[in-house]
Amino acid sequence: MDWAVFLVAAAAILAGALGVVTSRNPVHAALNLVLTLFGVAVLFVAQQAHFLAVVQVIVYAGAIVVLFLFVIMLLGVDQAENLDVEPLAGQRPAAVGLGLAGLACLLLPIAFGRWEWLSGASSVVGPARSTTEPNVNLLAKALFTRYLLPFEATSVLLVIAVIGAVVLARRPLSSERTGETVREEP
Repeated sequence: MDWAVFLVAAAAILAGALGVVTSRNPVHAALNLVLTLFGVAVLFVAQQAHFLAVVQVIVYAGAIVVLFLFVIMLLGVDQAENLDVEPLAGQRPAAVGLGLAGLACLLLPIAFGRWEWLSGASSVVGPARSTTEPNVNLLAKALFTRYLLPFEATSVLLVIAVIGAVVLARRPLSSERTGETVREEP
């Protein structure tokens, strides 16, 4: 049964990931991302990591993807664009070069047998079951002590991204386009 659950979840993750990359419509890409995140949550449940599965569904599949959809709809990027016009010359070759460099960073350590940093080694924060304290408490202590600054920096970055998207997507009022001032009646 474990193999069946793993294979179904892995197939869902791969299908969703391929859908994210190959979708032309950004809304469909975001929905494929939800499929991928749900598949990862199933794998967490299979590993008895129920807290991480719930966080995966609530935070990522719920909040983050809704945020992505909000920004996509707000910016109107689901409209067709001319892909023949490249505003930044050299952008595609640079992306291919960076992608190949990232792939080399992943594959070279494996080829030389030094891949512990890729897999996370045995544990980054400490042993999960060394005490009688639950894993959620250990995770909370690590997150809100040692990793508090990156955690808060990520939240500030998300807020700045949303504010930036709203400012960029804001369409001026008709009175602002013509230069007229609007007086409010008391």
